[in-house]
Formats: sequence, C-alpha cells, structure tokens
Amino acid sequence: DVQLVESGGGSVQTGGSLRLSCAASGDTSSYCMGWFRQTPENEREGVAAISVDDSITYYPDSIEGRFTISRDGAKNTLYLQMNNLKPEDTGMYYCAADRPVCGVGSAYDFTYFGQGTQVTVS
Repeated sequence: DVQLVESGGGSVQTGGSLRLSCAASGDTSSYCMGWFRQTPENEREGVAAISVDDSITYYPDSIEGRFTISRDGAKNTLYLQMNNLKPEDTGMYYCAADRPVCGVGSAYDFTYFGQGTQVTVS
C-alpha cells in the first residue's frame, strides 16, 4: 500500500514562491504521480503530473510555466515548485499516485491521495 504526506504549504504574497513536498511510503517508482488542488469554490484541478520514468511532465494551460514537478526516487519524494504565485492559485494541494493514463485530467483517476497542504496567496 502507498501513503502520501504533503508538506510545504503556507501563506505568501502575490508573486511569491513555495515548494511543496510529498513523502511517500511504499514503492511509487512504477507510478505516474501528480498534484492537484481543490479551490475554495470546491473545484478540483490537476496542476501537474510526471510520468513513470520522469521523462514527461504535464501541466494545464492555466499554470503557464510557473510550476515545476519533479521526483527524487532515492528519497521517494515528489515535489512541486511554484513560482509567481497568484491569488487564484489558492487552494488545498494534494499529492496523488498511480494514474493509468498519466496526465492532468480528472484527479479521481489516481488511486492514492495524500491529506493535502493549504496554499494561500494574497
């Protein structure tokens, strides 16, 4: 079984940066992994995903090159570097693992989810 624990959220001003981490227990090396967020309006949006071999990353157009997803296999940790943050980036950010078709479509296609870390941009 896989457990995911996010950290690194917080409150920042517009234009600031945050780096989210997702520590995994259990073997995630064969999984597509990703990040999605739930907004205050309860909309759930995929913001990044990374393929099994880390060769392909996926982002929605709304991210506009501001976020970077990466994985450290040795530490079994997934990261999301977020730059030039905007108020509309506010939300609860979740790490997820194991999506049959890797990408930033429906968050519900992932098998495993963390508990989330809050990001607030003002």
